[in-house]
Amino acid sequence: MKKNIGIAIILVLVITMLVTYIKKEMDQTAAISKEALGTEIELDGEVGLEKGQFAPDFTLYNMEGKPLTLSDLRGKRVVLNFWATWCPPCEAEMPHMQKYYDKYRKKDNVEIVGVNLTYEKEKVERVEQFLKSYDITFPVVLEIDGSVSYQYEIMTIPSTYMIDTEGKIQKKIVGPLDLDALRENVMQLN
Repeated sequence: MKKNIGIAIILVLVITMLVTYIKKEMDQTAAISKEALGTEIELDGEVGLEKGQFAPDFTLYNMEGKPLTLSDLRGKRVVLNFWATWCPPCEAEMPHMQKYYDKYRKKDNVEIVGVNLTYEKEKVERVEQFLKSYDITFPVVLEIDGSVSYQYEIMTIPSTYMIDTEGKIQKKIVGPLDLDALRENVMQLN
C-alpha cells in the first residue's frame, strides 16, 4: 500500500513538472513567434485562445514554400484546422472540408486553413500524396517544428478553431466535422 502511494506521489510530481515545462515552452514559443514577425498589429483586445480573444498570429508555409499569415485573412471567417495524414478521423474529415470549401467559400466569406502537423511522424511527400488523393484545394500549410500547435494547445487532432472576421476565436472543436457541422459553425461567426 505504501509503495503504491509513493508511486502515485512520484507520478503526480512528474506530471506537474511536465505540464509546467510544456507551458513554459509554449509561452517562449509564442514570444519568439511574436518577435520573429517583426510587425505589431494593433488589436483592441487580448490575444489568446478563449472565446472573444484574438487568435494568436503565425506565419507558416505551404507545399510550394509560399507563406500564409493568419492575420492577413482578417475580414474573412476562418476555419483553422489542425490535422495529420496518419490520423483516421482527420482523413474522414477532409472530403467534407473540401466539399464545404467548393460549395460555400465565396457565399460564406470563409477561408479554410489546414495546418498539417508534419513534425509528427510525417514526411512532406506523404502530405503531397494525401492532398492530391483528396483533390484538396484549400490552403494547407506545414508545421515542421510544433510551435503553432503548442501555441494553440493542440493535444488531439483533428482540432478546429472557428475565427470570426475580426480575427477573434469563437469556438474550438475537437474531433472531425462533416459538411453540415462546418456550415452550421461558420454561419455562427460574424
